[in-house]
Amino acid sequence: MTMEQLTANGTRELLGPEELQRTLWRLSRELQERHPDGEAVLCGIVTRGAFLTARLLQLIHSQGGTGWAGVTLDVGPYRDDGPRTAPSQTTPPFPLPPAVAESVRDRVVVLVDDVLFHGRTGRAALAALGDLGRPRAVELLVVVDRGHRELPLRATYVGRNLPTSEGERVLVRLSECDEQDAVLLRSSEQEQP
Repeated sequence: MTMEQLTANGTRELLGPEELQRTLWRLSRELQERHPDGEAVLCGIVTRGAFLTARLLQLIHSQGGTGWAGVTLDVGPYRDDGPRTAPSQTTPPFPLPPAVAESVRDRVVVLVDDVLFHGRTGRAALAALGDLGRPRAVELLVVVDRGHRELPLRATYVGRNLPTSEGERVLVRLSECDEQDAVLLRSSEQEQP
């Protein structure tokens, strides 16, 4: 059970560092149960999806999983919903390899992202994958599914389902790029991060 905490600026902390780590541990186990031979490749969507992919791979390897690979995918050029915000200055944990098409072609690709909302990032990721090669299958892993889908996308693996209103924002914070591990809920009237 999650203990929600109110931070100084009125933002609610839904998951702290330990709860986020437990959620990632559970997701790593689910991945291994579904793909026991490690035939899937984790494809982290820049920025936080890339860091989540690195963490998931570390957990999978620490649990004895072998054969798992990870790549980074920047879907910015494929977005259809206006200008993309600047990515974090922190370098993702592994660069986009030149042979990324070989990494995804004829393999099960698990797209990894922090929050599933309208589904536009997922649509952009599918378009980007289509240009790289044809995966055998595509699955989606998200830390938080907050609802409000505008496109017919559904995550295969979900850390937490968090019903929200349109005016709220769910922020997944990772120490690699945000200096903290947390899942936060903020109303639209509050200051942006």
